[in-house]
Formats: sequence, C-alpha cells, structure tokens
Amino acid sequence: MRVVPHDEVDQKVVEMPGATGCQVRQLIGEKDGAKNFSMRQFEVEEGGHTPRHSHPYEHEIFVLAGLGVAVDGDQEREIEAGDVIYVAPNDVHQFINTGDGPLSFLCLIPNSAKGMPITQQPECGEVGE
Repeated sequence: MRVVPHDEVDQKVVEMPGATGCQVRQLIGEKDGAKNFSMRQFEVEEGGHTPRHSHPYEHEIFVLAGLGVAVDGDQEREIEAGDVIYVAPNDVHQFINTGDGPLSFLCLIPNSAKGMPITQQPECGEVGE
C-alpha cells in the first residue's frame, strides 16, 4: 500500500497544444503497481482550459473544487465540486474554468490507454486555417 499526501506528488504543466493554465499530478499509476487504472489530478487556473480533444478510451472525472464548463462535442454543461462525469471513448471533450478560483478534478484512465492516439480538435475560429 502507498499513502502519500497529494500535494507531495509533483505537479507538471500540461504541454499538450490547446491547454492553457492547466497542470497535472500523476497520483497513482503503473509505477505504483496499479495494473489497470491511473489516477491523475488536474488543476485549471482561472480562465484556463484543457485541450479540446478525443481519444479511443473512456475516462471518469470527479470534480473536487471550483466551477467550470464541460464541453461535450458542441454542448456545454456547467460543472461544480461534487459532480461526476463519464467521458465515453471518442467523445470530443474539454474542461474550462469559469470560476474565481482553481478548477480541480480527478481523472481516471485505463493503463491500456498508454500510447493510444489523442486527437486535438480545432478551436472555434481555427477550422480551415
């Protein structure tokens, strides 16, 4: 068993194109002996967002703090602390912080997703450029 305060896990800037003000902590993964799932914590600063993207695997989200919008294709849904979100394989999605403080959420993905493609979607106004 591994027990560690989450804030002792290194936080890294998300460097994927389309991410703004977004950081991630790899809380639990294969290096910890987790064979099936990885748990990550994302923190999106005020006005920031994750990339608009899709991938061929599901993931599950639990919103820890803050206010935001979950983009699902062309639809936007308001999210807040305590909400749970299921993102199906190949769903185009994005998380945007609309609050006055950080938007923080846990994201669980299957370890089998390692090496699978992530497709960035064009932002509004970038289509055809």
